[in-house]
Amino acid sequence: QVQLVESGGGLVQPGGSLRLSCAASGIIFRLYTMGWYRQGPGKQRELVARISSDGITNYAESVKGRFTISRDNTKNTVYLQMNSLKPEDTAVYYCNAAWQTMGRAYWGQGTQVTVSS
Repeated sequence: QVQLVESGGGLVQPGGSLRLSCAASGIIFRLYTMGWYRQGPGKQRELVARISSDGITNYAESVKGRFTISRDNTKNTVYLQMNSLKPEDTAVYYCNAAWQTMGRAYWGQGTQVTVSS
């Protein structure tokens, strides 16, 4: 059974920082591209950041220079360090694991991030 369990969300003031974690089980973690997506109120889900099995990263333009994605294959965990948070970063953040070659993709349940004073 595949599980992606996110943690680290919460309420933070503008300019603050949070680190999200996503612990994976039931998959061969090192083979998967891991991603963070978010869905704000009244918006579609969008890609925030992604890291390939080879460690190649890409980011949405809106978070470049502020967010950093990383992975620890020994812990089957992917992280999203979020700095200089803005109110527009408020969303539910979802962890995604994808193995395109095999057509497999999984989602976590999401964690709420609220940026407000």
